[in-house]
Amino acid sequence: MQLTKPIQASPGMSRAVAPWAGVNMRFGLLGACLLAISLATAIFWWPASAAAEGADDPLGSPMWSEMKAQFFANASFVFDDRVKVLVPSIVENQAQVPVTADARALQDVRKLVVFADLNPIQHVLTLGVLKAEPFIAFRMKVEQGTPVRAAALTGDGVWHVGGVFLDAAGGGCSAPAMARNDSDWTDTVGHAQGKLYRELDGSVRARFRLRHPMDTGLARDNTPAYFIEKLDMRSDAGEQLATLEIREPVSEDPTLTMVVRLPLQDAGLTILGRDNHGEEYRSVIPAGWRQSAVGAAGAAAER
Repeated sequence: MQLTKPIQASPGMSRAVAPWAGVNMRFGLLGACLLAISLATAIFWWPASAAAEGADDPLGSPMWSEMKAQFFANASFVFDDRVKVLVPSIVENQAQVPVTADARALQDVRKLVVFADLNPIQHVLTLGVLKAEPFIAFRMKVEQGTPVRAAALTGDGVWHVGGVFLDAAGGGCSAPAMARNDSDWTDTVGHAQGKLYRELDGSVRARFRLRHPMDTGLARDNTPAYFIEKLDMRSDAGEQLATLEIREPVSEDPTLTMVVRLPLQDAGLTILGRDNHGEEYRSVIPAGWRQSAVGAAGAAAER
């Protein structure tokens, strides 16, 4: 291996270059000082900016400003750990991801909204709390990993926001409905099945499934959007207990769990539904405790 020999200036050249050496050195020191000042400024300024962004959204979502504008407009909001969002740590099916939103730790909740920042359709559902608890469990589609949030509106006009990051692969929103593989799928659209459970505090936990393809309109087969858009839970007397606005990200054949204050004497929970094509549905989930021995004994005691 040969080493490159350093270039040596002649005596005449050294005299010509020497006067600039001091200038180069001075400019070099000046540049070093300016660089140090710039780095010091960056060290003190950028972390403060990053901290401000982190304080604005604990999940650090790039879509948070858009979510604020879309769901809260100019209303006040706070991040609140009392609003719980539960998702699985491992997602096995991106078209059927279990999600639970629970704001029962708050008082005077009027509305509960669930949304996913990075989904192509962010709004998932809105629960109107009339005579019900601010609680909803369901399954949804996700197109990629995303923050999933629940926002509870209390009577003072403040939104309380909780959320969690859902780590998932993509493709749930653009997958076609499995029901369309069956030639008779239209015969069961709108059919429902479920069960009611009486809780110790007198409320009723309702778990039910509705048959519907819940097409997002984003599938590769160009199937247009076709989904249940509204559910209305009512007592025997026709009193509204809760309303539910459902959007395309809710999974096919929605399975929902809610907690309502159904009167003890009612024979069941009435569910009225409508999809975005204008079709209307009506189902009644019978109250099983009315046929039980405990229920009969209680009714006899009341008489």
